[in-house]
Amino acid sequence: AVKWYRKAAEQGYARAQFILGAKYDKGEGVLKNYKEAVKWYRKAAEQGYARAQFNLGLMYDKGEGVLKNDKEAVKWYRKAAEQGDAHAQLNLGAKYYKGEGVLKNYKEAVKWYRKAAEQGEASAQFNLGLKYFKGEGVLKNDIESYAWLILAKFNGYESDKAIEILSSRMSNSDISNGQKRAQEIQIEIEGNK
Repeated sequence: AVKWYRKAAEQGYARAQFILGAKYDKGEGVLKNYKEAVKWYRKAAEQGYARAQFNLGLMYDKGEGVLKNDKEAVKWYRKAAEQGDAHAQLNLGAKYYKGEGVLKNYKEAVKWYRKAAEQGEASAQFNLGLKYFKGEGVLKNDIESYAWLILAKFNGYESDKAIEILSSRMSNSDISNGQKRAQEIQIEIEGNK
């Protein structure tokens, strides 16, 4: 498979370049080689291939095959995030939240977490729930927090502890409203797929 992906990649086919990069990244059919992975991810990323842009951002974020560089990671995450890549949106939100490669900006973090959360990305749903819980980048809102934390749990993220803590300060009516809000959001998410 690598032989044929390489032939297509060398002819400039972005998807093949991305796949070849992934093969080197994981060591599938070739020896693991992060520098070679970066080379092929970059070729695809420069052609606007979102998954390659995300993976290239990840390589800069981890310092694999390149020197760790948060600004470069942000650059590539942003390119993929703007094309709707939920993982890139999540990671870009985290960069804004932590102030890595960009100025710390909770509102911007919430913006990107929301975009990923609205695509069903459980980690982003959890992070968005926490932002509403703490009032970071948004007004504190227990009902909205509860809704996003419940959705994160529904989508496989371990959020029981946060839900338990939040529930202890909410009335039964607010919990019921949070559950209704979670259902509304889930219907919106399913309608967007």
